[in-house]
Amino acid sequence: MTTVAVLCDPPREGVLSTLADTSPLTPAECADLYAAMLGDVCRAVETSGGELLVNYRGEEDAEAELRSVVREAVADPDAVRYEVQVGETFAGRAGNTATHLLDGEDVVSVAVVEPTAAFLGRSHVDNAAMKLRSSEVVVGPATRGRVYYAGFTDPVDFEDAYAAPAVETVTDRGLDAGYDVDFLPVLPVVETGSDLAEALSLIRARRRAGRIVPERTTAVLDDLGVTVVAEGADLTLAR
Repeated sequence: MTTVAVLCDPPREGVLSTLADTSPLTPAECADLYAAMLGDVCRAVETSGGELLVNYRGEEDAEAELRSVVREAVADPDAVRYEVQVGETFAGRAGNTATHLLDGEDVVSVAVVEPTAAFLGRSHVDNAAMKLRSSEVVVGPATRGRVYYAGFTDPVDFEDAYAAPAVETVTDRGLDAGYDVDFLPVLPVVETGSDLAEALSLIRARRRAGRIVPERTTAVLDDLGVTVVAEGADLTLAR
């Protein structure tokens, strides 16, 4: 079983600040969207064969806020594990979490997942777990060289391991350690207005085709009334 650590912040104003600066969404709406994506990601991990660990920034009332979000998303809230992150950077926090679980708790494999990867599904988590049986590192690439999933059976050098382009850096850290590296399909993450335009377009196309969409994320975006507008080759958001 893979322990899947969702590294997250409490869903309050200030989260997804870049999205608030580059889209029509207000900081409060960004917080609502973040909570919805986090819920979809946690539900995907729960329905897979992995163990869900919500790994959060240790701010005042953060655990209570996160428990409230996750409780509404998962079928068995009591099975969810919560731990405070340790580290000054995302790479440091990811490394501390993975190394502690692999070396301190002797888990078989660990994955670090972004809560903004709303399209993450049970099949992706289970596929990664299968790949981790034959490769020490499994990377889930996102758009623009980012990473939404990084799985490990042994620690790597995590210092600055998420330096852009993270997909190359994480891969190189695995190769430098002499490990085999495998990959998952590319999935979007939502951190900027451009990301949201692409994700919203994909959600609406998939829904029209009768395909699975991230339930909570889709519901929040429907309520916000955001639309995608094509400006030449670029996509922008409007209300």
